[in-house]
Amino acid sequence: MSGISFDPEAIRALAQILRDTDLSEIELADGESRLRVSRTIAAAPVVQYAAAPMAAPAALAAPAPAAPVAAAVSTDVTAATPGAITSPMVGVVYLAPEPGAQPFVTVGAKVAAGQTVMLIEAMKTFNQIKAPKAGTVTRILVESGAPVEYGEPLLVVE
Repeated sequence: MSGISFDPEAIRALAQILRDTDLSEIELADGESRLRVSRTIAAAPVVQYAAAPMAAPAALAAPAPAAPVAAAVSTDVTAATPGAITSPMVGVVYLAPEPGAQPFVTVGAKVAAGQTVMLIEAMKTFNQIKAPKAGTVTRILVESGAPVEYGEPLLVVE
């Protein structure tokens, strides 16, 4: 693998730079490899890696209308719930590719492994959230345009 080195000491050094400078994020890129270290005041640094850059969808000037949610948001769903897809980052979730468009998925929809189920916008970059396995969407736990936290359950695929 070429590109950025994922040496734990280098990542610690980047995290220290964040603390020393009160920055919230540092991102390094080398070819198609990218390393982003980010933090919030209340949480520890989060390290994210993407093998390829993501293309932004058509302009998202305003949040997409909320998709109908058949199942109410439930507090019994956690990141450990089987089939739960969790947020890999802090950002704003979008359930459709652009305002007014049909949502990527709805409750009851069948999804294939690797299918895009929503977008999370972070730092003006739209990141595709993909289904890790094939199945049926049984619950959508977020509304389009809502802020999400790292590790927050987004939807359940069973």
